[in-house]
Amino acid sequence: MAQQNMIVGGGCFWCVEAAFNQVKGVISAVSGYCGGQAEDANYEKICTGNTGHVEVVNITFDDQQINFAQLLHLFFSVHDATQVNRQGNDIGTQYRSVIFYQNADQQKIALSLIEEFNQKQLFDKNVATSVEPAGLFYSAEDYHQGYYLKNPEQGYCMAVVAPKFQKFKAQHQQLLK
Repeated sequence: MAQQNMIVGGGCFWCVEAAFNQVKGVISAVSGYCGGQAEDANYEKICTGNTGHVEVVNITFDDQQINFAQLLHLFFSVHDATQVNRQGNDIGTQYRSVIFYQNADQQKIALSLIEEFNQKQLFDKNVATSVEPAGLFYSAEDYHQGYYLKNPEQGYCMAVVAPKFQKFKAQHQQLLK
Protein backbone atom coordinates (compact mmCIF):
# COMPACT_ATOMS: atom_id res chain seq x y z
CA MET A 1 0.00 0.00 0.00
CA ALA A 2 1.30 3.43 -0.97
CA GLN A 3 -0.37 5.85 1.42
CA GLN A 4 -0.74 9.50 0.38
CA ASN A 5 -2.56 12.58 1.63
CA MET A 6 -4.52 15.37 0.04
CA ILE A 7 -6.12 18.37 1.72
CA VAL A 8 -9.12 20.06 0.11
CA GLY A 9 -11.63 22.70 1.10
CA GLY A 10 -15.04 22.90 -0.50
CA GLY A 11 -17.33 24.75 1.89
CA CYS A 12 -18.53 23.15 5.09
CA PHE A 13 -16.30 20.19 5.85
CA TRP A 14 -19.18 17.97 7.03
CA CYS A 15 -20.30 17.17 3.48
CA VAL A 16 -16.84 16.74 1.98
CA GLU A 17 -15.75 14.47 4.84
CA ALA A 18 -18.91 12.34 4.69
CA ALA A 19 -18.51 11.82 0.95
CA PHE A 20 -14.83 10.89 0.99
CA ASN A 21 -15.18 8.50 3.92
CA GLN A 22 -17.43 6.41 1.64
CA VAL A 23 -14.88 6.07 -1.19
CA LYS A 24 -12.94 2.85 -1.84
CA GLY A 25 -9.24 3.40 -1.26
CA VAL A 26 -9.78 6.24 1.21
CA ILE A 27 -8.30 5.25 4.53
CA SER A 28 -9.61 8.29 6.39
CA ALA A 29 -11.11 11.71 5.82
CA VAL A 30 -10.62 14.07 8.74
CA SER A 31 -12.25 17.48 9.11
CA GLY A 32 -9.94 20.32 10.04
CA TYR A 33 -8.40 23.67 9.21
CA CYS A 34 -5.51 24.69 6.95
CA GLY A 35 -4.11 27.72 5.19
CA GLY A 36 -4.17 30.32 7.93
CA GLN A 37 -1.63 32.55 9.58
CA ALA A 38 -2.62 31.96 13.21
CA GLU A 39 -0.49 29.75 15.46
CA ASP A 40 -3.41 27.40 15.98
CA ALA A 41 -6.94 26.95 14.72
CA ASN A 42 -10.29 26.01 16.15
CA TYR A 43 -13.86 26.38 14.98
CA GLU A 44 -14.58 29.50 17.00
CA LYS A 45 -11.50 31.30 15.65
CA ILE A 46 -11.87 30.35 12.01
CA CYS A 47 -15.57 31.25 11.92
CA THR A 48 -14.55 34.90 12.32
CA GLY A 49 -12.95 34.74 8.87
CA ASN A 50 -9.93 36.58 10.29
CA THR A 51 -7.40 33.74 10.63
CA GLY A 52 -7.07 32.88 6.94
CA HIS A 53 -7.86 29.23 7.66
CA VAL A 54 -10.23 27.19 5.54
CA GLU A 55 -12.54 24.38 6.61
CA VAL A 56 -10.83 21.43 4.94
CA VAL A 57 -10.71 17.67 4.86
CA ASN A 58 -7.41 15.82 5.12
CA ILE A 59 -7.84 12.67 3.03
CA THR A 60 -5.48 9.75 3.49
CA PHE A 61 -5.72 7.29 0.62
CA ASP A 62 -4.12 4.19 -0.85
CA ASP A 63 -2.92 5.25 -4.29
CA GLN A 64 -2.89 1.62 -5.40
CA GLN A 65 -6.70 1.69 -5.15
CA ILE A 66 -7.50 5.29 -6.14
CA ASN A 67 -5.24 8.06 -7.35
CA PHE A 68 -5.02 11.78 -6.69
CA ALA A 69 -6.61 12.76 -10.01
CA GLN A 70 -9.60 10.46 -9.41
CA LEU A 71 -10.06 11.97 -5.96
CA LEU A 72 -9.94 15.47 -7.43
CA HIS A 73 -12.72 14.56 -9.87
CA LEU A 74 -14.78 13.47 -6.86
CA PHE A 75 -13.90 16.69 -5.04
CA PHE A 76 -15.16 18.79 -7.94
CA SER A 77 -18.42 16.83 -7.95
CA VAL A 78 -19.21 17.37 -4.26
CA HIS A 79 -19.12 21.20 -4.22
CA ASP A 80 -19.50 24.22 -6.51
CA ALA A 81 -15.93 25.04 -7.52
CA THR A 82 -17.04 28.19 -9.37
CA GLN A 83 -18.05 30.12 -6.26
CA VAL A 84 -15.56 32.49 -4.65
CA ASN A 85 -15.34 32.43 -0.86
CA ARG A 86 -18.64 30.66 -0.40
CA GLN A 87 -20.69 27.52 -0.81
CA GLY A 88 -24.37 28.33 -0.89
CA ASN A 89 -25.25 30.21 2.29
CA ASP A 90 -21.83 29.56 3.87
CA ILE A 91 -20.00 32.79 3.06
CA GLY A 92 -16.44 33.80 3.89
CA THR A 93 -12.85 32.92 3.06
CA GLN A 94 -13.08 29.98 5.47
CA TYR A 95 -15.44 28.31 2.95
CA ARG A 96 -13.36 28.90 -0.18
CA SER A 97 -12.68 26.16 -2.69
CA VAL A 98 -9.03 25.16 -2.40
CA ILE A 99 -6.62 22.33 -3.04
CA PHE A 100 -3.63 22.33 -0.69
CA TYR A 101 -1.01 20.35 -2.55
CA GLN A 102 1.57 18.16 -0.78
CA ASN A 103 4.14 18.02 -3.58
CA ALA A 104 4.92 19.22 -7.12
CA ASP A 105 3.06 16.29 -8.71
CA GLN A 106 -0.16 17.14 -6.87
CA GLN A 107 0.21 20.80 -7.83
CA LYS A 108 0.71 19.92 -11.51
CA ILE A 109 -2.25 17.52 -11.57
CA ALA A 110 -4.56 20.02 -9.84
CA LEU A 111 -3.62 22.91 -12.13
CA SER A 112 -3.94 20.72 -15.25
CA LEU A 113 -7.36 19.46 -14.23
CA ILE A 114 -8.65 22.98 -13.53
CA GLU A 115 -7.31 24.16 -16.90
CA GLU A 116 -8.99 21.21 -18.62
CA PHE A 117 -12.32 21.91 -16.91
CA ASN A 118 -12.16 25.57 -17.91
CA GLN A 119 -11.19 24.79 -21.52
CA LYS A 120 -14.03 22.29 -21.84
CA GLN A 121 -16.38 24.74 -20.07
CA LEU A 122 -17.44 21.89 -17.81
CA PHE A 123 -19.18 24.32 -15.46
CA ASP A 124 -21.28 27.40 -16.19
CA LYS A 125 -18.37 29.59 -15.00
CA ASN A 126 -14.62 29.13 -14.66
CA VAL A 127 -13.31 27.14 -11.71
CA ALA A 128 -12.46 29.46 -8.81
CA THR A 129 -10.62 26.80 -6.81
CA SER A 130 -7.20 27.96 -5.67
CA VAL A 131 -4.19 25.66 -5.62
CA GLU A 132 -1.89 26.42 -2.70
CA PRO A 133 0.98 24.73 -0.87
CA ALA A 134 -0.19 22.80 2.17
CA GLY A 135 0.60 24.39 5.47
CA LEU A 136 -0.10 23.03 8.90
CA PHE A 137 -3.27 20.99 9.21
CA TYR A 138 -5.24 21.26 12.44
CA SER A 139 -7.82 18.58 13.15
CA ALA A 140 -11.25 19.98 13.92
CA GLU A 141 -12.85 19.36 17.27
CA ASP A 142 -14.06 15.80 17.92
CA TYR A 143 -17.73 16.71 17.53
CA HIS A 144 -17.08 17.73 13.88
CA GLN A 145 -15.62 14.34 12.94
CA GLY A 146 -18.23 12.21 11.19
CA TYR A 147 -20.78 14.90 12.01
CA TYR A 148 -23.22 14.25 9.19
CA LEU A 149 -23.39 10.50 9.71
CA LYS A 150 -23.91 10.99 13.45
CA ASN A 151 -26.44 13.84 13.06
CA PRO A 152 -28.44 13.35 9.84
CA GLU A 153 -31.57 14.84 11.46
CA GLN A 154 -29.85 18.13 12.36
CA GLY A 155 -31.38 21.02 10.35
CA TYR A 156 -28.28 22.05 8.38
CA CYS A 157 -27.51 18.41 7.62
CA MET A 158 -31.03 17.76 6.33
CA ALA A 159 -31.20 20.94 4.25
CA VAL A 160 -27.65 21.25 2.90
CA VAL A 161 -25.49 18.18 3.48
CA ALA A 162 -27.99 15.39 2.74
CA PRO A 163 -28.87 16.49 -0.82
CA LYS A 164 -25.18 16.88 -1.75
CA PHE A 165 -24.27 13.59 -0.10
CA GLN A 166 -27.11 11.67 -1.80
CA LYS A 167 -26.22 13.16 -5.20
CA PHE A 168 -22.56 12.22 -4.67
CA LYS A 169 -23.49 8.63 -3.76
CA ALA A 170 -25.78 8.29 -6.78
CA GLN A 171 -23.16 9.66 -9.19
CA HIS A 172 -20.25 7.59 -7.89
CA GLN A 173 -21.79 4.31 -6.72
CA GLN A 174 -19.08 2.23 -8.40
CA LEU A 175 -16.38 3.95 -6.31
CA LEU A 176 -18.08 3.55 -2.93
CA LYS A 177 -17.16 1.11 -0.17
